[in-house]
Amino acid sequence: MVDTVRRWLFPFVDPQVADWSGSARWLQRLTFLWLAVGLVILFSASFPVSLADHGDGLYYIKRQVAWAVLGVLGYGVILRVPLKWWWQGAGLGLLVCAVLMGLTLSHGTEVNEATRWLALGPLLIQPSELVKPFLILQSSRLFANWFHLSWLTRVLWLGVFGLVVGMILLQPNLSMAGLTGLTLWVLALAAGLPWFYLATTALGGAGVAGLSLLVKEYQRRRVISFLDPWADPLGHGYQLVQSLLAVGSGGIWGTGLGLSQQKLFFLPIQHTDFIFAVFAEELGLVGSLLFLGFLLVYASLGLRVAMGAETQPGLRLVALGATVLLVGQSLLNMGVATGVLPTTGLPLPFFSYGGNSLLASFLLAGLLVRVARETQRGAVIAWRRG
Repeated sequence: MVDTVRRWLFPFVDPQVADWSGSARWLQRLTFLWLAVGLVILFSASFPVSLADHGDGLYYIKRQVAWAVLGVLGYGVILRVPLKWWWQGAGLGLLVCAVLMGLTLSHGTEVNEATRWLALGPLLIQPSELVKPFLILQSSRLFANWFHLSWLTRVLWLGVFGLVVGMILLQPNLSMAGLTGLTLWVLALAAGLPWFYLATTALGGAGVAGLSLLVKEYQRRRVISFLDPWADPLGHGYQLVQSLLAVGSGGIWGTGLGLSQQKLFFLPIQHTDFIFAVFAEELGLVGSLLFLGFLLVYASLGLRVAMGAETQPGLRLVALGATVLLVGQSLLNMGVATGVLPTTGLPLPFFSYGGNSLLASFLLAGLLVRVARETQRGAVIAWRRG
């Protein structure tokens, strides 16, 4: 019993790992390496604000570790349950998350002019993060079996996907809505859907994004300040200016782990959306390039797993979707911190403080490793039509 619990809570010490494919083993190692580095950086970035706001320098890191334990447990469950069972429950999970997002819009907690959290007693949940694994599973099931489904089934699920993306946009969270919509579009492209549908969807998505910028002053201000943050360095451009100062201060080798100056109440939300700026300041250009290389290796392994499931379209799309979300969100976060993209609230997976984001990242990583395991042994997934 104790041995079973140990394997579930700490899958990296499971003796069965030795029988996995090389891709599955390396993806698991890199996932836990990502987490370990992230916890170290979060401790460094959050200690000053944690001490000032809560009188405990370990306040944020202790909560992140607790969520990490829950995430590892969820990761272990994903690894041990065949994907065909997750597919069966994906639709229901997606609908539940859609309902929770609807409740968030009407009864959610507002933070930084955005309503993304729903309070369940003392617990804050973010449905737009938790929906990710269900969205990947259900969209992969739909697109992989697209040409065998009725038009009614197609339209109904596309409507649900559109509703989910739309509610994320209304929070407002343009970046997350864009990432989610782009991931769905990439999966549809990989599944071989007709180009007319893809082009129409892309044009419609661009139009909705443009309309959102026109209607939402909150988003429009961020884009304007992104174009010239130095025009208002103490106002709308403050976050980006301080982030750029942090990144530039790191130089080639960085100031040293724990020695960031910008995290000392100059850089806002340094333990969440702008944690990469602290990373770049403390570890410099060399550390940033190493992290980019890490993401490149992770993405390459994810794409290798997807390509290895050539005869199993559902598995291929799950691997592709999980890789796009994990690596794509990381690149978007880094782009914001370095001024390449407009400032937006998008966490860095496994780095930023936030239990919902950490849990979702673990579940996505678990899906990716699970695909690697199933394609290794050539398991054939029976698709349910209709």
